[in-house]
Amino acid sequence: MSKEILLVVDAVSHERGIEKEIIFDALETALASATKKKSGKEIDVRVSIDRETGDYETFRRWLVLDDETEPFEHYDKQVLFTRVVDDNPGIAFGDYIEEPIDSVEFGRIAAQTAKQVIVQKVREAERKKVADEYQERIGELLSGIVKRIERGNVIVDIGNNIDAVIKREDMIPREPVRNGDRIRGYLYEAASQSRGPQLSLSRVSSDYLIELFKIEVPEIGEGLIQIHKAARDPGLRAKIAVEAHDDRIDPVGACVGMRGSRVQVVSNELAGERVDIILWDENAAQFVINAMSPAEVKSIVVDEEKNSMDIAVDESQLSQAIGRNGQNIKLASQLTGWDLNVMTVEDAENKSDEETQNLLNQLIEDLMIDEDLAIILLNEGFTSLEEVAYVPLQEMLEIEDLDEEIVMALRERAKDVLLTKAISDEEQLGDSEPATDLLEMDGMTEQLAHQLASRGIISMEDLAEQAIDDLLEIQEMDEKQAGELIMTARAPWFADESPAEEGATETNVESGTTDKTDTEDKK
Repeated sequence: MSKEILLVVDAVSHERGIEKEIIFDALETALASATKKKSGKEIDVRVSIDRETGDYETFRRWLVLDDETEPFEHYDKQVLFTRVVDDNPGIAFGDYIEEPIDSVEFGRIAAQTAKQVIVQKVREAERKKVADEYQERIGELLSGIVKRIERGNVIVDIGNNIDAVIKREDMIPREPVRNGDRIRGYLYEAASQSRGPQLSLSRVSSDYLIELFKIEVPEIGEGLIQIHKAARDPGLRAKIAVEAHDDRIDPVGACVGMRGSRVQVVSNELAGERVDIILWDENAAQFVINAMSPAEVKSIVVDEEKNSMDIAVDESQLSQAIGRNGQNIKLASQLTGWDLNVMTVEDAENKSDEETQNLLNQLIEDLMIDEDLAIILLNEGFTSLEEVAYVPLQEMLEIEDLDEEIVMALRERAKDVLLTKAISDEEQLGDSEPATDLLEMDGMTEQLAHQLASRGIISMEDLAEQAIDDLLEIQEMDEKQAGELIMTARAPWFADESPAEEGATETNVESGTTDKTDTEDKK
């Protein structure tokens, strides 16, 4: 019987390519199961097979439980600590007490019992082996034959009796797929599941588009051209940003190919998706101008603080710049990472004039100067009190229309106004009383609530909008407490989802949704 066990292990391991240890574990489980059936009781059995000789021993065992454990139900395989501690010094809760018992023979009954266990173990090992193998191939393109379609999910046979799945949300919308079709996808997940290795493919990922170009454009694989980023509206339109590392190569032309042959192959693979190839530029404004293609940008205003840009185009090109259902501006925003606002040249000029007038009025009011002096400051780039007060003195002295006396007076006046505002803000916050909901919030004390109110955090809503770092300025506040307070304040956000407010006034470019926002003056 010992030799028979070793023969079984060698045969199965060789046939399935599974480690012998897995087969030994399966046989031990099977022999233990056969022993339980033979005893006729619900006992706990452990079998140990010698990996060299094939000999095996069988032990009945009991789990040691604390005397306080309730309920104590399984007398055949559990024992209380006080009953065994005298005979087993050093025993602890959770350990096992074992005693040898007769082993069953590895005969027909044991073999039949072992069969299902071995098959299950082998399947689990095979699934893990496949998952581990494909884990290293995440990021590659895999192709196969459509095996079946289940509720919109496409099951693909990729060979070697291995299936992959393209989930409904990973399929290009309205793309016709039938059983027997050859299909390709981007592997983004490989996990071992109970029903087999779960290899997940995507046909809507931006990475899928990039990998397709790597196949069709040899210069990319050779490192002569780099694809920096891609953005897609799957099945409809996409944009990719490319750069050449060799001055002799036109990256856009290389990706398009002779008479559009290369880009057309990619487009056909993506169910006719139109692909715009954009020249990447390290200058963010120029990159956005390129990304707005085919629309021609007349002017662009960058607001780095808000990570946004205002783009002006001719009125005749406005619809083209925005694109159908906002498609062009959305893809350009995704590609560049900037929030983009498109408007006509006339609207841009009006907005610029309005902002300039607001800045001019603010300087006149804050510094108590005439319009001519305010215009000089604006023309030299001074748009705030902070700039007037704290830029290097020499920089202001170099302004031709200002003498030293005027410069010093302006700087002192700006500092005085800033100081006055700071004192006023501090006094207003010091007089602030915390709202009732903040005082009654779980985990809140009256002292802490007043500390928060002194910093302008009056209500639970105010607290919910804070970051952990904002609260760490409070004495004796640690990250854990700050995080718990913020999450408690945010709880009402998730309790009931309120319907979208009417009267939305601004379009969110990236999501394509409309949000009601306050109009803010841009610096």
